[in-house]
Amino acid sequence: MIKNNYINRLKELPETTKQFGGLLILTLIIILSFGILNIYWGGGDELIKKMKLEEERIAEEKKLNALISQLPSGILVTFDGTDNFRLTDELYEAVCNATKLLPQRAIMAAHFLNYEAYELYTINGNKIDETYVKWDKEKNKCFAGYTVSGANVGVNRTANVSGEVLSFLSTGIDTRVYFIKNF
Repeated sequence: MIKNNYINRLKELPETTKQFGGLLILTLIIILSFGILNIYWGGGDELIKKMKLEEERIAEEKKLNALISQLPSGILVTFDGTDNFRLTDELYEAVCNATKLLPQRAIMAAHFLNYEAYELYTINGNKIDETYVKWDKEKNKCFAGYTVSGANVGVNRTANVSGEVLSFLSTGIDTRVYFIKNF
């Protein structure tokens, strides 16, 4: 009897009130569902750590990009005796950390001293497997390198070429390795 009384009262409510009540109940169900899912499958502390690391990486990248945009366009060198822009030791490290590109010009120049790498590079269709540019804290120098292989043409050989980066090319947007000293 009491149930029928409450049901009759709900039926007598205006249509807009019923719709608003339904919307509130649906919203509450969705929020509770996501809360329960987050309890079981939420990332928790591990996700927060990953997010903080990513935020730090992005902030560092923005700082390095601001530095690169302030550099003059052209060749940046680490030594005296040229008309090119000379990098200070601090700037050399910062540019090295900001540089990710190893263009074909630097690769071809390094091939002159490594015939095996040149041969593999030629037969595999000029394919580079891996490149890197990294700062060596112990030696306080920037090193770049790449790996070529003949795996895509059935040759089971690999050649690694690496060396000290002596100069960079600044385009105003990014920096690239300009010359690798690999002898």
